[in-house]
Amino acid sequence: MFETFIKKLFMPFELSCPVDLKKVNENKVRLTAVWVLLLAIGFATTKLWLIPTFLIFDFSLRAFDLGKYSLLHKLSNFFVETFEMKNKPVAQAPKVFATQVGLIFSILILASLGIGYSTLSLSLTSILILFAFLESVFGFCAGCYVYTFQQKLFAS
Repeated sequence: MFETFIKKLFMPFELSCPVDLKKVNENKVRLTAVWVLLLAIGFATTKLWLIPTFLIFDFSLRAFDLGKYSLLHKLSNFFVETFEMKNKPVAQAPKVFATQVGLIFSILILASLGIGYSTLSLSLTSILILFAFLESVFGFCAGCYVYTFQQKLFAS
């Protein structure tokens, strides 16, 4: 229902998602989004540069198929196994693309903080918080929307 509302509100054109035919456990993805959400909120309140630095490292591992080394991925696996959460398969490609977007945002957050643009850093963090919140709470992946926008932008 929420996703339908967003589609009607923001994307009156055909939605396009990356495809790779692989599946991941949505419960793990949503838990990882919880950790990103909490870290981003932590950064927004403390401005501690180590947080986006960690996110850059962790997003990089997950974005370039080294997720098994990601601390956030391992933490999510631990919770899924400990609480015996069932496997809920979803397409992997949109999640990987969203991870790459998170990586770009984390780099921009750290760079803007580093050059003294703390307002820009906080604005970018707010967007990261929004995306992580939507994924973790509603299972709504903004990655397909960003992907569709990117495809339309560079389609010329």
